[in-house]
Amino acid sequence: MENPQNSDVPARGRPSALASAWGWLVDGMAVIGTALIVVLMIIICSDVVARNFFGASLPLVSELGALTLVMIVYLQLGTAIRHNRLARADIFIDALQMKRPRAAAILGCFFDIVGAVMLAIIAWSTLRIFESDISRGQYIGVTGVLTLPTWPFRLAILFGMTVSAIQFVIQIAAILRAPAGPSEVNS
Repeated sequence: MENPQNSDVPARGRPSALASAWGWLVDGMAVIGTALIVVLMIIICSDVVARNFFGASLPLVSELGALTLVMIVYLQLGTAIRHNRLARADIFIDALQMKRPRAAAILGCFFDIVGAVMLAIIAWSTLRIFESDISRGQYIGVTGVLTLPTWPFRLAILFGMTVSAIQFVIQIAAILRAPAGPSEVNS
């Protein structure tokens, strides 16, 4: 199947400025997600040290870990989509691509449509949670010890889902713009 990340490459062989900026945004989010993995590891290791040497855990570790983990997943999802690294039945799709490229493209387009719709639905519901967190002043932690507002985490999750849904739409457009290719072999 055509690689959608290269679908915005004009005939002159260079991606458009918009496509290049989009690639930087999507891959930059993955870099932020990777940095958050390091931060999460430091927090967890610090908690282990505090438990073993001081007999007490650090505040917010479980709550912060849970929100950060979800945030990492959605920050890196767009890059997984962009570089075709989502789990699929590749052995089936690759065989279909060799015998019936148009059918494989239609199947890929269907997969991308379902992905875009599902992420849009999740983003829409997360938007309501984000609005609720802001209006109610939701926070994690223990009052008087340490608290953090939840809305920045929800905003990052919402942004990651939105970018991932848009990446699916970009891939759908790339598949629909692609030439039909050679005729299919009847077998």
